[in-house]
Amino acid sequence: MNLQNIGVIGAGTMGNGIAQVCALAGLHVTLIDISESALQKAIATVDKNLDRQVAKNTLTHEQKLAALDKIRTSTDYNSLQNVQMVIEAATENLDLKLRVLQQIAAQVSAECVIASNTSSLSITQLAASVSQPERFIGLHFFNPVPVMGLIEVIRGLQTSDATHAMALDMATILGKTAITAGNRPGFVVNRILVPMINEAILVFQEGLASAEDIDAGMRLGCNQPIGPLALADLIGLDTVLAILEAFYDGFNDSKYRPAPLLKEMVAAGYLGRKTGRGFHAYA
Repeated sequence: MNLQNIGVIGAGTMGNGIAQVCALAGLHVTLIDISESALQKAIATVDKNLDRQVAKNTLTHEQKLAALDKIRTSTDYNSLQNVQMVIEAATENLDLKLRVLQQIAAQVSAECVIASNTSSLSITQLAASVSQPERFIGLHFFNPVPVMGLIEVIRGLQTSDATHAMALDMATILGKTAITAGNRPGFVVNRILVPMINEAILVFQEGLASAEDIDAGMRLGCNQPIGPLALADLIGLDTVLAILEAFYDGFNDSKYRPAPLLKEMVAAGYLGRKTGRGFHAYA
């Protein structure tokens, strides 16, 4: 399939990042969200991100304008009728994603590939909610999408070889590296990463070290570019908690039990960078 038209559902951090890299790769993007204000904010974010690239001389002003011109926004799922692939990037909530996927399937052609940017939910379960589940796949992008070079491609039990091949082609078009994972909670990267973050939270909860020292220890002692608590703040503590709860339920194993402090911070609304307060404070 000559991939030219992409739909992206959700104009938040992940959705606008996916829209940006697709547009820069020359794909026509239809970005959908439930509100015009969210869509306007997304386009403003993309514009600002592209301006940074222009300032760094990694992009020309003309290339920036061409990319912006390839993104159209809508609150109407009917706008998806001519796309060849839709990437769902809604909040990491099973019920919400199932509703969104059913809305997508009602509008796109039977040949359209449907992908989810889930970081922890079952691709097999999500696929079962749409017609022709063999065309369903997981495409897990990483935050920030324009910077991170990886896409996890996750096959569900129903995913066809043709759908998998198209997902790999998509990653190549975007200039990303793809790794293929099976359908288990957390797939590969989060299966390893999120329990490490949870352990760092437990260390902080026990008063063993400060947040600054925990992060410095992992940056300087393990050569990580960002400490685990700062990374949790970047991801969003609510998202970290949702992933851990999916692990705990999916594996039925106590080693994935979320740290009590993480649950308390989420309940308090201390979600990290997006709220200005997490394990660190943000202006």
